[in-house]
Amino acid sequence: MLTKKEKSVVLVQGVVKGSLFDLLKKRKTTDIVVLEGRPNLEAARQSTKDLAKRKLIPTLIADNMAGVLFYKNLVKEVWLSYQLTDENGALCDIGGLILAVLGKRHNIPVYIYPSGRKSKLLGVSGDILKFNGTRVAPAGVEGYVPLVEWVPQKYITKTYE
Repeated sequence: MLTKKEKSVVLVQGVVKGSLFDLLKKRKTTDIVVLEGRPNLEAARQSTKDLAKRKLIPTLIADNMAGVLFYKNLVKEVWLSYQLTDENGALCDIGGLILAVLGKRHNIPVYIYPSGRKSKLLGVSGDILKFNGTRVAPAGVEGYVPLVEWVPQKYITKTYE
């Protein structure tokens, strides 16, 4: 459960290699928040399982709730999974850019960590029209499903390899 302490929360976004959680455990990090990872919720499933194996129990939130944590001044640091990186930035799971921009705006470090899996660039329209297997949009509605996005270097505090 989240504590009420200012700047106590570590946000983890995307499917990262499990070694990140070893690092967080070694640092005695306790307030870990995992973003669900729409559209397929893979980040929620994989990250929460990897954390539980290490006896670290995270708080799971909907992707769009991260902004509230920044607004309430609860975020201490952000960890984004990346597919590839160069001197210009990193290709991160979708949602990484907004977290990086919020981190910069709130003077919170944004770290990038290798992804635990390779992602396609785009998902299929049907992926976003359903939530956990149940259709949530009416027939005829189309979806746009980018799965990765570029995060410019100016938003990244440190790259881990």
